[in-house]
Amino acid sequence: MTDIRKGQAPAKLTREAFRERFHRNFYDPAYGPERDAIDRLEAIAWEALEQGRKAPVTQPAGEGFKDPGYEVSVEWLDTRQRLKAAQQRWQAPGSPSRILLINGSSRNDATCPGEMSKTWRLTQLAREVVEGAGVQADVLDLSLVTSEYGRQIHPCKGCVSTAMPLCHWPCSCYPNHSLGQAHDWMAEIYERWVDAHAVIILAPTYWYQSPSPLKLMIDRLVCADGGNPDPTSTHGKKAAQAKQIEAGGWDYPKHVAGRAYGVVVHGDVAGVEAQRRNLTDWLDWMGLIDAGSSAKLDRYIGYYEPYYNSHEALDRDAAVQEETRNVARAVVAAVQELRAGRLSPPDSRLERPRPK
Repeated sequence: MTDIRKGQAPAKLTREAFRERFHRNFYDPAYGPERDAIDRLEAIAWEALEQGRKAPVTQPAGEGFKDPGYEVSVEWLDTRQRLKAAQQRWQAPGSPSRILLINGSSRNDATCPGEMSKTWRLTQLAREVVEGAGVQADVLDLSLVTSEYGRQIHPCKGCVSTAMPLCHWPCSCYPNHSLGQAHDWMAEIYERWVDAHAVIILAPTYWYQSPSPLKLMIDRLVCADGGNPDPTSTHGKKAAQAKQIEAGGWDYPKHVAGRAYGVVVHGDVAGVEAQRRNLTDWLDWMGLIDAGSSAKLDRYIGYYEPYYNSHEALDRDAAVQEETRNVARAVVAAVQELRAGRLSPPDSRLERPRPK
C-alpha cells in the first residue's frame, strides 16, 4: 500500500490563540455584560477542539451500509435521506419539471456595494421564460454568502487527491463543529441540484474566472462526480482504507448525470470565453447534457465602458437580453425532450478506458 505523506500541518493552535479568535465573534461592546458567559462558552469550544468533536451527535449507520454499526453524523444521514428523496422526485415521470437557476455573482444590494448585479437581472429574464413555459424555477442566489448571516460555503479539502473513496456523497467534511464550521450551505445545495431536471448557471467574469461563491460550489460538487456514498466503507476519513479501496478499482459514480444545462457568462473586458469553456467542460464531465449551442452564451456588456453606469449598458443591450432568454428556452426544450425520452447523450453506453 502506498505511503500516506505527512508533515504539512502546523502545530496545534495554542490556548491563547484560540481564545483570541473565539472572542473575535464578540467584538461588539454590546456583548460586554456577558463576558463571563462567553468565557464559559469558550471553554466548552476549546474542549470540543481538543477532543476533535467534529460530529458531536451520531448514530449507527444502519442497513444498506458496509458497516451498519459504525457511528455516522446524524446531520450527514439527514442530508443523505434528502438526496435520496430528491432523486426519486427527479426520476418520477409525473413529477413537475424543475430548472435550477444559479446566480453566480457575488454582488447584491443587501450589503456593500448596495446595488444588485447585472447577473441577477439576467437570472430574472431566464426565470420569466422558465416559469412562462410552465416549468418550476428554483433560483439559487450564491451572492447570499456575502450578505446573509451564517450563510457559508466552506472550501473543498481535496480529499479526492488522497483517494476518491475518501470523498463522500454527500460531502462529510462539513459541518465540523470542533472547528466552528457549523454553517455549510452545501447540504441544501446538493439537494437542489439533485431535484433539478436542468441547471442554468449565470455568472460574471472576475479576473478571467468564476466568482468566489460559484467556485466554492463547483469545488464542493466534486463528490457528485465519483463520490463514495458509503462513509462506513472508509470508517469516516481513514485515508489508508480509502486508498486500499481505490487500489482495488473504483467506478466513479456520476450522481447528477442526465440533467440538462445552459450557461450565461458575461464580462466587460476579457475572459468570458475562458470562463464559459471552464463551466461547460466541467458540466460535460459530470455527465450533464448541453441544450445546444444557443444554451452556451458568453458576451461582453459595456465593453471597455465605465463601471458606474454598467446597468445602463445592459438596459441598452436588447440582444444580450434576448440571447439570455434563448438560453432558457433551449434548456426548457431540452428538459421536455429528456423527459419524453427523445434526448439522450449519444455516448452514454460507451465505456471509458480511463475512468476518473
